[in-house]
Amino acid sequence: MSETLPDPIPAATLIILRAAEYGAPEVLMVERAKAMVFAGGAMVFPGGRIDPGDHVLAELLGGDDETAARIAAIRETIEEAGLPVGLAELPTAAALATMRAALHDGEPFAEALATAGATLDIAQLAPWARWRPAHAHMRIFDTRFYLAELPQNAPRASVDETENVRLVWSTAQQVLNDADAGKLAIIYPTRRNLERLAQFASYSEALAHARATPVVMVTPWAETRDGHEHLCIPQDAGYPITSEAISSAMRG
Repeated sequence: MSETLPDPIPAATLIILRAAEYGAPEVLMVERAKAMVFAGGAMVFPGGRIDPGDHVLAELLGGDDETAARIAAIRETIEEAGLPVGLAELPTAAALATMRAALHDGEPFAEALATAGATLDIAQLAPWARWRPAHAHMRIFDTRFYLAELPQNAPRASVDETENVRLVWSTAQQVLNDADAGKLAIIYPTRRNLERLAQFASYSEALAHARATPVVMVTPWAETRDGHEHLCIPQDAGYPITSEAISSAMRG
């Protein structure tokens, strides 16, 4: 008899790239507090659950679930990193601080935007991926990933010190190297997405790849390969590496 899986929790994540002085672009990563149930202690991209208020705002904009996911990714990035990615214009430092504090206090995003005199520009976010694992005894998140470039003159990112305890800008390859050296932890979906990002020398290259690669639902599965159990993903989802030994995979 197959086990009944819990209902997936809709979520959204934002992969933010910025140009580096030399070489590959840098990606923003935040470290989850060890006490967090999901991915505690791991480095992840900013993101979180899609709230009812995100759907309400999406409806006001004439959008759908996809719009709500983009709104959630923008909101979570402001909450977690203090970065106004996905807004039509950069707010003043004071307006951004007020908006972030209001969101932490539970104020609906629509109201926080109105108070700051800010409007959304969800077209800044490019669809990148969608992951929905199938773990019987863990929370399941149906997560939409988006790609965006750090706006010019954006404020310095700062950690919220609640769900996340630190943030870093680093190349995707350096994050992978640090994980392999035991300096930090990354969960399976994060590793696969970092490997994918590490292929590109600029944001424009990554964006072109995203636009040329249809988003398919990624649900990893276990499979025996060369006598060892591997966690695998589809070959057509845009990832250069599509399997990892389960013994080394961190699943959240």
